[in-house]
Amino acid sequence: MTHPLTHFNDAGQAHMVDVGAKAETHRQARAAGAIAMQPATLARIRSGSAAKGDVLGIARIAAIQAAKRTGDLIPLCHPLGLTHVDVDFLIDEPANTIRCEVVAETYGRTGVEMEALTAVSVGLLTIYDMCKAVDRGMRIDAIRLLEKKGGKSGHWTAPG
Repeated sequence: MTHPLTHFNDAGQAHMVDVGAKAETHRQARAAGAIAMQPATLARIRSGSAAKGDVLGIARIAAIQAAKRTGDLIPLCHPLGLTHVDVDFLIDEPANTIRCEVVAETYGRTGVEMEALTAVSVGLLTIYDMCKAVDRGMRIDAIRLLEKKGGKSGHWTAPG
């Protein structure tokens, strides 16, 4: 079954989706991504010895701030009153990566997938920004939606 692209009207023009008739429900989205780096860069972040300070603490605040500002960044996104944003960073030393996982929640008429994805993106970009002086080759990968709950479409989990 093919679904239409909802951000275009019948004339093919971009528009903000009308969610006025949708029911207000608890909505939650979980997204993740990772940043790969040199072992020495990861060691600096882990020890807190990066020149700019607590990299993960600042990246956590940046991710939360990004979730709150998603409606300002993505042109057709509805501004949402978030009820909760949780940001977690998981260090994988053998792979020299830091995984960022975000859960965003609201009670409203539209989902919070974009807020979770934006938070992950900005959290990882903040790590890059704070460590680029020592490791310009860092790579941000695999940013994706893992799960969404609530609304008419119900519960969805990413395959694999």
